[in-house]
Amino acid sequence: MYPYLITCIESPDHLFIAASAIVQQLQQAKQHLRLQDELLRLDKYNLLIVDDVGYVRKTEQETSVLFELIAHRYERHSMIITSNKSFEQWDELFDDSTMTIAAIDRLVHHATILHCEGESYRRKMAMSNGS
Repeated sequence: MYPYLITCIESPDHLFIAASAIVQQLQQAKQHLRLQDELLRLDKYNLLIVDDVGYVRKTEQETSVLFELIAHRYERHSMIITSNKSFEQWDELFDDSTMTIAAIDRLVHHATILHCEGESYRRKMAMSNGS
């Protein structure tokens, strides 16, 4: 693992979380009418790293809480989002194209975008271990 990523994971003002986990967490809060409270609780993290957004299922409930998170943190706190999908493919994530555009707009404003191409590191390691 990279040292800078370990620092982020272990720091009390940073949170590294899988997209599916944070979406479930936010959905539960919404069901209990505590979504705003949960979003405010996440404000204690100056940096929120949401991993594998491309694997969030495309249901209105899931994408709406993901959008709420993005909109809530916009221009307030930093986010890093990893995805196996390019922005052109984000219509596959969000149920509504207007929501897709709005989410991308908020994410790219003031952003540094890192685009990585190549063979998957995990796949490469699995292949080398299996040989």
